Amino acid sequence: MNQKAYSSTEQPMIEVTGLKKSFAKTVVLRDISLKVPRGGVVALIGPSGSGKSTLLRCLNLLTIPDAGVVRVDTQSMDFNSSSRLPGDRALAAFRANTGMVFQSFNLFPHMSVLKNVMEGPVTVRKMATAKAETLAIELLTKVGLKDKATAFPESLSGGQKQRVAIARALAMQPRVMLFDEATSALDPELVGEVLAVVRQLAADGMTMVLVTHEMAFARDVADRVIFMRDGIVVEEGPARQVIEAPNQDATRNFLSHFHAGRSEAPASTSLPA
Repeated sequence: MNQKAYSSTEQPMIEVTGLKKSFAKTVVLRDISLKVPRGGVVALIGPSGSGKSTLLRCLNLLTIPDAGVVRVDTQSMDFNSSSRLPGDRALAAFRANTGMVFQSFNLFPHMSVLKNVMEGPVTVRKMATAKAETLAIELLTKVGLKDKATAFPESLSGGQKQRVAIARALAMQPRVMLFDEATSALDPELVGEVLAVVRQLAADGMTMVLVTHEMAFARDVADRVIFMRDGIVVEEGPARQVIEAPNQDATRNFLSHFHAGRSEAPASTSLPA
């Protein structure tokens, strides 16, 4: 479990104020506010349809909020005014500081593992090819896949593909990492290898927000857990306290399924006694 100490006067790495989002007549996020300290790890948990993934996508503006303010490090976007929405260039500059890993791997099938990791730094950041290759090899080593540098995605397992996707996101040298159910598409026996990489990133001090159903992992790796339901934050607090001794009935009801070890849930989501 993380035991990081944060200065109360230090500006958070991520700050969201009054975030709202609707799709047609369906309200998905209702006035969400949160802060993530520099080097902090926050896990978002809750039932399907609670707004977790939409909140994550709003953090890097893949989904544009209807209202609110989103700040990552020194870059801030205000969606409360009636001014024009940010253009493509402003959005790209904002997103460059947020690496995102999805359920699906989205690797380029015609490129080797090495080329997949190099593509962003070379194309987007205009990094010299030799420097990008050195960085890519360093990151593949970090995720335990240096020996797969010349392989193509079709030859990799799901866990290996997801680790390449993490290396590719890190290659853009983001200030924060966002994980949207990064293990949900994996067979249970492959989940651990991806979570080990995320655990190491947390130990290295990377600021992260994770949407996850891996409750034991959230308890042990996150600093704080946020439980969402119906587009609002129902409960927030230290990870172990929220997961082991939640204050709200809704949180207790949700977590009771994992404590009971549902048969349809992967074994790695079940909390040990």
